[in-house]
Amino acid sequence: MSSARFPLSRRHFLASSGAAALVAGSGLAMPAISRAASRPSFTHGVQTGDVDATSGMIWTRVDRPSRIDVEWATTESFANSRKLSGLTTLPESDFTMKRLIDGLPSDQEIFWRAVATELSDVNATAEPIVGRFRTAPAGRRSVKFTWSGDTVGQGWGIDESRGGMKAYATMARHEPDFFLHSGDTIYADGPLKESVELPDGSTWKNILIPEKEKVAETLAEYRGQWKYNLMDANVQAMNAALPTFFQWDDHEVVNNWSSGKDLSADDRYSVKDIGLLTARAARAFHEMTPIGYVPAEPGRVYRKIAYGPLLDVFFLDLRSYRDANNEGMQTETGDGTTMMGREQIAWLKRELASSQATWKVIASDMPIGLVVWDKVGDKSFIEAIAQSDGGAPKGRELEFADLLRFIKSAGVTNTVWLTADVHYTAAHHYSPDRAAFQDFEPFWEFVSGPIHAGSFGPNDLDMTFGPELRYVKAPSEEQGQNVSPASGLQFFGIVDIDGDSEQMTVRLMDAEDQELWKTTLDPIRQG
Repeated sequence: MSSARFPLSRRHFLASSGAAALVAGSGLAMPAISRAASRPSFTHGVQTGDVDATSGMIWTRVDRPSRIDVEWATTESFANSRKLSGLTTLPESDFTMKRLIDGLPSDQEIFWRAVATELSDVNATAEPIVGRFRTAPAGRRSVKFTWSGDTVGQGWGIDESRGGMKAYATMARHEPDFFLHSGDTIYADGPLKESVELPDGSTWKNILIPEKEKVAETLAEYRGQWKYNLMDANVQAMNAALPTFFQWDDHEVVNNWSSGKDLSADDRYSVKDIGLLTARAARAFHEMTPIGYVPAEPGRVYRKIAYGPLLDVFFLDLRSYRDANNEGMQTETGDGTTMMGREQIAWLKRELASSQATWKVIASDMPIGLVVWDKVGDKSFIEAIAQSDGGAPKGRELEFADLLRFIKSAGVTNTVWLTADVHYTAAHHYSPDRAAFQDFEPFWEFVSGPIHAGSFGPNDLDMTFGPELRYVKAPSEEQGQNVSPASGLQFFGIVDIDGDSEQMTVRLMDAEDQELWKTTLDPIRQG
């Protein structure tokens, strides 16, 4: 049966904990701690991620070498709290701390508190900083989550006078169980200017830090992209109240990256080695987010999060294993067709086939049927999956045809694809009745974003897998491309799974909290 989801309001928690404390007269979030020079300072709030029924990852950062002591409890008062052994922060990890809290009760509000003590002075202790999350249910209670992608892209940073990254606050007001960030979590290749003139004559004014004034090349500069986003009051407040499940796409490294990315003609980069840039970007990504750790492949992004009997979420990584972007005309699997790679595909098939959850959400950092070009000017080289000719599968489409065929043959039901990447919102229904490739069961793909970046689109649909456009909202021809967040074309989605009926309702929303479109899906029941 479904149950009350939040007996204690998260808004009350944020107000009482000081998690969203602001500097007087500004919109920048600052930690609610002592600022005495002799004490450590928490610099960028708290984060939680990869929560399941018995565990969750937690994260925070300080400004110097410190010991971080953590305790957790099931009450805001921290009565009968459980203390964990302390961890140290050092310059090598940029003074970040993240750890797993396990052995948690299912379907329970968890409060955690961190205290930092300077390593060289045991009397120099920061005041606590507090985070909160809810563990996944063991039974059939209702589940709600949001998703989007694309944060601080195309020159649009934190403008305090416009409320900062407002869509994060809008999402948080819905009190979801978690936020699924579909990629382009930062824009390491997107420097900011102090101001940008808008079509209506007003000015967008970015907060600036040195790391955001050039493309990221050093490890410190990649870390700085994350620090910038975490300056926003709305982001810090949401992070203190609910988990974010992260995946990545291209802008965490550089636009449209793969192992074959050629930066030789890009004068912005003094470092031309894409492998070195990728390694630095990946280290920053894992240091600065509460993503889980996979011992078998440290740094792995693809994974499954089991969120109770109604939901499994499968996170794809369409970046790390892909062949270089090419024309995508191959008709057989081989050189140039790899997107997910053999091991990831085998993992995904195995996990989908063994999943007992009602709904299997496949979180993809790129859409299946939308045509995304690498070389936009002359519309050549395939950046995403769709090859563009609408015929039999070619190039990267071959991997996805194989996957969709497997899902049908293995009897995997109730798969739903969520994605972002293209900077607008849309709903696509895929059916073999409309498709050039027909060996699959119908499914939905929902697109939502940007959460705070330039708005683009809409893109063309490729008919290889028979997509039908059921809804779209994107910039008009008059508005053009790279429309600022001030235009209101910032989007996120909400997924509600009812604990009683097991129906999934998907809503496409904008930053002003307007419901743009929705649909309710009935689960296919086995047996």
